[in-house]
Amino acid sequence: MSDQTPALPATLFVVATPIGHLDDMTYRAVETLKAVDLVACEDTRTSGVLLSHYGIGTRRVAYHEHNAERQRPMLLAALAEGRSVALISDAGTPLISDPGYQLVRAARAQGNRVVTVPGPSSVIAALSVGGLPTDRFLFAGFLSPKSAARRRALSELANVRATLVLFESPQRIGGLLEDIAAVLGAREVSLCRELTKRFEEVRGGTPAELLATLEAQPARGELVVLIGPPEAEAAQADPAQVEALLRAALKAHSTKDAARAVAEATGLPRQELYAQALALRGNDGTA
Repeated sequence: MSDQTPALPATLFVVATPIGHLDDMTYRAVETLKAVDLVACEDTRTSGVLLSHYGIGTRRVAYHEHNAERQRPMLLAALAEGRSVALISDAGTPLISDPGYQLVRAARAQGNRVVTVPGPSSVIAALSVGGLPTDRFLFAGFLSPKSAARRRALSELANVRATLVLFESPQRIGGLLEDIAAVLGAREVSLCRELTKRFEEVRGGTPAELLATLEAQPARGELVVLIGPPEAEAAQADPAQVEALLRAALKAHSTKDAARAVAEATGLPRQELYAQALALRGNDGTA
């Protein structure tokens, strides 16, 4: 181990691993994983391939969303006994869309030292090549697989003046793009897939343009989806956009709750939106 990452007793190391290309493993990560007493992995088989590649024989235990409540006390007990533990995910930086933050919180509350061993992140990698603004971004992870809930989430994010970063599977990317088009309109979107791997690809365009490319050439592999921020003039309430937001919200909410959701997203008066939502329901012939 180097002086920068001593395997101190009762230390939890949060270690980033490659998101695809095995050569992206840092020297410090390899040294840390060799020196700790225990490696907590999202999937021991997946991590076993990486650790074997670097000759790391440290004992591995599974720690993921389905067993976290059961395994966390064991890991905390190891720290309490003065042993060192490394936390890794299947790929990239732990705690991004995984239950690791609960272990970090509990370890800190227990008085243990928590140390970061930084490295690859698919979020940052996508932002670096996606061609959309990077001065401000908001990571929203996976949205609901159900269209109504997905549209509701997008409507809540509509006026966020930052690039939005989402994760999506190839099976659901078409539905997500349709919902982006319906709620956010023709914003610029970048689809980043297979980052750092042999078939790395970034596709850019409007949701409609990207849907057309997917029909000709379906996407494979997990995707990071970047959605550009609203144009400066979009900060002003556009009647057509407000109506689109209300229609999307009404599909999943009562009239009152739809008005509240759009008011929170746009800053417009709730009473005016409620009246408009009532009119839309009446025109649609719904209760």
